[in-house]
Amino acid sequence: MRRREFVALLGGTAAWPLAARAQQPTMPVVAFINGGSSNDSGRYAAAFRKGLDETGYAEGQNVTIEYHWLEAQYDRLPALTADLVRRQVSVIATPGSNVATLSAKAATATTPIVFGVAEDPVKLGLVASLARPNGNATGINFFGQEVGAKRLRVLHDLVPKAVRVAVLVNPGNAPSAETTLRDIEDAALTIGLQIQIYNASTTGEIDAAFATFARERPDALFVAPDALFASRAVQLATLTARDRIPATYSRRDYVSVGGLMSYGADFADMYHQAGIYTGRILKGAKPADLPVLQSTKFEFVINLQTARALGIEVPPGLLSIADDVIE
Repeated sequence: MRRREFVALLGGTAAWPLAARAQQPTMPVVAFINGGSSNDSGRYAAAFRKGLDETGYAEGQNVTIEYHWLEAQYDRLPALTADLVRRQVSVIATPGSNVATLSAKAATATTPIVFGVAEDPVKLGLVASLARPNGNATGINFFGQEVGAKRLRVLHDLVPKAVRVAVLVNPGNAPSAETTLRDIEDAALTIGLQIQIYNASTTGEIDAAFATFARERPDALFVAPDALFASRAVQLATLTARDRIPATYSRRDYVSVGGLMSYGADFADMYHQAGIYTGRILKGAKPADLPVLQSTKFEFVINLQTARALGIEVPPGLLSIADDVIE
């Protein structure tokens, strides 16, 4: 064989794998945005992946998941969502975060968005209606307003002598803070409680708020739903134990590390449902045709050990309705 023919044959053979690789379809990219960190929200990401798995999408095999952990730095959102839209990711998933969802919706009217929000998504301007979203967004409503009011009532049932309740919010997460304050103020009037608002956007400001509690001595504490507070669950449980303040939280995560009680939507279930919807969209479904789901699973969790340390006798009626009691 002539040298020229041999080189041509060799070159043609080497080109085949490159051509084959070039023809392989690119895996879809799902941008998963979470207000917390991978440390405190890892199990929710796992629930999201489980939902994707159930629709036939396995991370690293036929879908790429980009994890964007904000660590309560919400000012990163405008640049982040703009970049995701520019790169044309397949789906933006924002379960559990009003502020991330609103930022994504402001950035695009075409890229599919799967959300999990505490407020009515129609009032937030995310969808036209629950049954027919008629846009690029759909997801789950986990009833923050109703849950917040009930959480305050359960706290009152647990600590009936409490009158002055401190409410801790993160002003850096304005949508959540505003919703919490509106709902809690209305519920407090109905129950006959006095509330005092305290702000904290950093770990140091959480410490400063508790220094103020030490002087003003509120009867109880209501911690607003927020990624910063979730990431500081141990800090909050330690400080409330030190200062002997009965506190209520939105997720069981706080109670698992020593918090007194929590009431709220089952977040793992909400993330799981968001994963299923994301998978359905990857398969070709349109957000406009997927009705907004509403959370049906809620958790009331009590830490009896913490209650005893605070000198609180949990009424049998509350124990009977608790979904989980931590001894």
